[in-house]
Amino acid sequence: MSPKVCLIVKFHARGGWRVSVLGALAGLLSLGCSTSAADGNGAPDAGLPDGSPAPNGSTGDPTRLVGSFQVRSSPAAEPADGAPEASGSTSVLGKIYDGPTPAQLVWEVDAEEGPCQLLTPRVPFCNQPCGGSAVCVEDDTCQAYPAAHSAGDVTVTGLSLESGEASLVMKPTANNYQPPAGVKLRYPPAEEGQAIRFEASGDYFSAFTLEARGVLPLDLLNDTILLEPDQALQLTWAPPGQAGISTIHVKLDISHHGGTKGMLECAAEDTGSLDLPAALVTRLLDLGAAGFPSIAVTRRAVGSATIAAGRVDLVISSLVERPVEIPGLTSCNDTSQCPEGQTCQTDLTCQ
Repeated sequence: MSPKVCLIVKFHARGGWRVSVLGALAGLLSLGCSTSAADGNGAPDAGLPDGSPAPNGSTGDPTRLVGSFQVRSSPAAEPADGAPEASGSTSVLGKIYDGPTPAQLVWEVDAEEGPCQLLTPRVPFCNQPCGGSAVCVEDDTCQAYPAAHSAGDVTVTGLSLESGEASLVMKPTANNYQPPAGVKLRYPPAEEGQAIRFEASGDYFSAFTLEARGVLPLDLLNDTILLEPDQALQLTWAPPGQAGISTIHVKLDISHHGGTKGMLECAAEDTGSLDLPAALVTRLLDLGAAGFPSIAVTRRAVGSATIAAGRVDLVISSLVERPVEIPGLTSCNDTSQCPEGQTCQTDLTCQ
């Protein structure tokens, strides 16, 4: 599988920049029962070479995402003049459900070019309300929210801990997985290419094993990110040291604070550069923008296991987020930040 790059462009909420979990929690879907190990590129193990079933009987649908564990890292922001340089941050989290998590929006392809798609949202309508335990996922079709359950203790190896220990054990606390209190991860959490394993002992869900590879911290080289009509957006970054490990994914949502009107998604090889096509950038701008646009570029590696209920992922990612400039757009939290004669609107723009 060729390496790709993931970009996430979205507006920041109310000022200060934050790391987008972009879809990270969207991966925290349901898990099933037994599993098999997967390769570092996300391909589930379909069985043994002689055609016999994989360990624990991996019989689920690998296209049905039912659980996710995330190892997310981000470099520190550029220090202010005279301030000491800070270290980057790393977080680990996971959750497993007994069914897929329904989405309230249906994303439809409006246009596509090369590795990129422009998606527009559609809100399904159900004549009969779905109630608090379900969501309308298609016209007159409700889907129940899944429930989280335990897969037992999860032993993690391959991550770099400040204590120098070789592993950590995560216990399900209210069916959520995080490192124990006092356990701190270094930045970056693993060397590029380092094998990282998550082994669940089994409980409500049967035992399973996930494996992915460490990625090189992402170094985005753009000084500014400018979106203009009829102009392609070129992004450049330092390429990885090892081929075939990491991917890069792009999401650009510049109308977040005004109600999402469209989203640009791209997947491209992790070669060091990516052009977002001019026609799709123009179309996205035409749909409308809101305040505090930002771009998040994510390098990631994914490993998967197929279990009875579907697929569970292990995602190792390095994320960089930057503000985006749009000519004529002034972002604001209040009117004092607007040019004279303009006021701050509910979509955080000055008009």
